[in-house]
Formats: sequence, C-alpha cells, structure tokens
Amino acid sequence: MTKVIKTDICVIGGGSGGLSVAAGAVQMGARVVLVEGGAMGGDCLNHGCVPSKSLIAAAKHAHAMTTGGPFGVAPVTPKVDYAAAKDHVAGVIAGIAPHDSVERFEALGVKVITAYGRFISPKKLQAGDVVIKARRFVIATGSSPFVPPIPGLEKLPYLTNETIFELREQPAHLIVIGGGPIGMELAQAHRRLGSEVTVLEGMKALGKDDPEIASIALARLRDEGITIVEGAMAAEIKGRAGQIEVVTKGGPIYQGSHLLMAVGRKPNLDKLGLEAAGVEFSRTGIKVNDSLKTSNRKIYAIGDVAGGLQFTHMAGYHAGIVIRSALFGLPSKASVGHIPWATYTDPEIAQVGLSDAEAQVQFGEKLEVVRFEFAENDRARAELTTTGLIKVMVVKGRPVGASIVGVQAGELISLWSLAIANGLKMGAVAAMVAPYPTIGEVNKRVAGAYFSPRLFENAWVKRVVRLVQWF
Repeated sequence: MTKVIKTDICVIGGGSGGLSVAAGAVQMGARVVLVEGGAMGGDCLNHGCVPSKSLIAAAKHAHAMTTGGPFGVAPVTPKVDYAAAKDHVAGVIAGIAPHDSVERFEALGVKVITAYGRFISPKKLQAGDVVIKARRFVIATGSSPFVPPIPGLEKLPYLTNETIFELREQPAHLIVIGGGPIGMELAQAHRRLGSEVTVLEGMKALGKDDPEIASIALARLRDEGITIVEGAMAAEIKGRAGQIEVVTKGGPIYQGSHLLMAVGRKPNLDKLGLEAAGVEFSRTGIKVNDSLKTSNRKIYAIGDVAGGLQFTHMAGYHAGIVIRSALFGLPSKASVGHIPWATYTDPEIAQVGLSDAEAQVQFGEKLEVVRFEFAENDRARAELTTTGLIKVMVVKGRPVGASIVGVQAGELISLWSLAIANGLKMGAVAAMVAPYPTIGEVNKRVAGAYFSPRLFENAWVKRVVRLVQWF
C-alpha cells in the first residue's frame, strides 16, 4: 500500500547541496523530506573531493622522500603500499561520513527515505512505496562520469573516479583519457606513488585555465615523468585486462595496464521523470533562472544537475540561495563572478572571476593586469616552492578576476573571491598586513604591484615629496 507524506520541502539527492538545504531548512522550522537512493554524502564524499585529496596527500608524502636533496636530506626511494594508501582514503571517508549520515539528519528532524525519487506529477514524487507531496522540491542529484562511446571500450575494464578509489592493486602503467582537473590530479598522484602515467587529451590539457597559468603546472607534471599528449583523440580501445591499448586518431597506439576515463561529467537526470513534473532540461542539465527555479516554479535545481560550474562549494552556495527564497520568500539570485575554483595538482591552480583573455574581451583598454612571481616571495624561497605566478585583472581599481598557479593557490584565491564579492578595491588588499614570512604575502605584493607605477613612476608624486621636505 502506497504511503503519502506531505511536507514543506522535499530534497532529492543527499550530496553536498541537498544536505545543506535539508539541514538549514529543518533547523529553521520547515518540515523536510530527503530522498536519496545511493550513498549519503554524494560524489564529493564518496568518489570525488575527499578521496582524491586524500590520495594526493599520500602521494605528496611519497614525493617528499625523493626530493630532499637541496635541503640536505638524502633522497630515498619510498616503499609504497598502494593498498594501504587506499586504506587511508577509506579512513578519511569513514571519518567524515557520520556528518552526512541518515542518522544525523534524522536526529535533526529530517525524514530520510533511502530510495530513488521519480516525479509522477508536477506536485508529487514517488520514492519506493512512498509518495511525497511537497510545497517545494529541490533537485540536487549531482553528476556522474561521462564515458564517451569509444569503440571497444565496452569490452574492456576501465576506471572512473567512481571506481578508481576501490582499486587495491597499483597500476603499473595508468593511461588517463582526459586532461582536465580530475585527470591531471589523479595522474600526478599515481605517478608520485610509483606508477607510469600517460595522459591523452583530445584538445589542450587543462584547457579551461589561463594558458600561461596552465603551462607552468603542466611543465612540472612533465618534469615528474608524466607523459602528456595533447591533440590525441581516442579512436579505439583494444587489448585485454592488464594490457590496454588506446588507438588515437591519426596517431600512435598507447599501451598501459589500466585505463582511467576522465573526460567530463554528465548531470544525473535519468531517474527523475522530469517530463511528468513539467521541468525543462537538456543533456547539460536542468534549465533554471537566476533564482534557481525550474520551469515548474515550485521546483528548484541546484549544484551540478543545474549545469554551470560543477563544484561542491557551488552546490553549497546554491543551497543558501534556495533557503532564502523558499523559506523566507526573499528575492535571491545566484551569480558566478565570485565563485573560485582550484585544481589540486602540484603546483595548484586557482581561478576566480574573469581570466586574462575574458577580461581583455570585456573591458579592452580599461583593463590592467598586474602580476607577481612566487620566486620573489621569501617563504617560497625558504621552502623551494618558487614555481608560481599570480595575475590579477583590474578595472578602475577593482579586481574582476584572479588567476594563480603555485603552492597554496587554492588557499590564496579566497581573498580575491572576497574582494570581488564585496566590490573591494585594490587598496583594501594593499592595506592588509600579512604575517612575514608567509605565502599569503603574494596577495599583498600583487596589490602593491598595482600601485607601484602610480607612486614610484609619477612625476607629480615626486614633486610633492620634494616640496614637503622644505618644511
């Protein structure tokens, strides 16, 4: 017998965005039903951010053992226990999982239904043997790996970010198809853990980043022994388990023991029955307006499933927009100009706002691009992490974008997100006092680079200084 539940808000998807909406809404007094047929915590906890950064941390320790020579520490070849490294990954996930668990959310007052949900009308969702009638729905089903239909691929074992963290046997030679952030992060982690690695990218590796910034990171990855082949479009997959062959269009054949598919992600739409709900969508995601409402105004879509930037923090930001709109009826619109992102290679890459090229197109001669090299930072010198560059795009004294490659780039970018989000001028950053010596001084120094020509190359300023000295 079908049970009917009436509620204020029904959240579909127990990933970062959905959990943020559910927790926020229930603690503010709303009745909330959360529907999740898979693992609580979503992709970020189980297959994405958490496991990848945990594996990168293990790889960083292995790499440090081979690079101590300049510090007077004799390099040694690390003895890597790949399965133990995966135990570390699993342990980190297990430590975080209780925060995202069914038990925690039920303790908060959320009704959790462990089944996949499918709309049966514009106002009703079927989940298992339950029908949920909600005043508002929030679709937060995220995304999953996109696997292109390459001939032969279906006959051979391959890995994605959803399966590679379960692998216990270290790949002798990992072939990565896709040179985006996921592919490059996992490529470097496996190389540092001792695998041979080849990355095949059909266009440009790290192609969504500023080319100058990306080239600095790619040079380091190649120096570490990763083979990166650009313009290599996979045409066919051959061989057998343990001996994979990737045939490229008009190019050579690349051989390896394991294959990782990392060519992008697709929104999770298939199980939702969006047609019955009157929700418009395409292969790139659900169509939403600035308030994240779908064509059915009682249904919101947030995070990866809404298209656009596919980041955990973007989903969390979307959650805040929905809570203000659905719970308080306040006008609230999402924007992307202040949303940062980072790629956790070594050196890291981070970006917020407009890139150099985008800003040139939008602002032309009004744009100023200021730069500062990590090699001029004293802490970077002390730790021999001088490979790096920050570029800030400035219009009429206000930053409109920042691009960073270097140690702690993912940490440094937050300041520029703050500045852009709040319309701060470069003077606010220049006025900041950073502890010495820290990598954080990079931000202050690039702001100083904006003012230097105005102060030190200005004849009027020098005349005023000379005049003051007479008194």
